[in-house]
Amino acid sequence: QVQLMESGGGLVQPGGSLRLSCTASKNIFSINTLAWYRQAPGKQRELVAAITGGGSTNYVDSVKGRFTISRDYARDTLYLQMNSLKPEDTAVYLCNRVDGRLPWGQGTQVTVSS
Repeated sequence: QVQLMESGGGLVQPGGSLRLSCTASKNIFSINTLAWYRQAPGKQRELVAAITGGGSTNYVDSVKGRFTISRDYARDTLYLQMNSLKPEDTAVYLCNRVDGRLPWGQGTQVTVSS
C-alpha cells in the first residue's frame, strides 16, 4: 500500500513563503496526475493545485499567482511553493492523486499568522 508523506509546513507571517514536499513509499509520480489539497478546521477538503504527468497545472482561483505546483521525477517528489501567504491559507495540506484514491497521509500544518 502506498504511503504519502508531506512535509515543509510551519508558522509563517502574512506575506511569507513556504515550500511543501510530498514523497511516497512507491513511485507514483511518473504516471499520475497529482494534486495538493488542504483542509481547514470545520471546512471540507479543498483541491488547491494539480499537475499532470506532462506538467500541465491547474489551481483554485484563491491561490492563482501565489502558489506553484511542480514535480521532480528524479527525486520522486511533488512540491507546492506558496508565496504571499494569507491567514486564510491556514490549513493542513495533503497530497494525493487528483482523484484522491490513494490512502491519505497525515498532511503538514500551515499556519499563517502575525
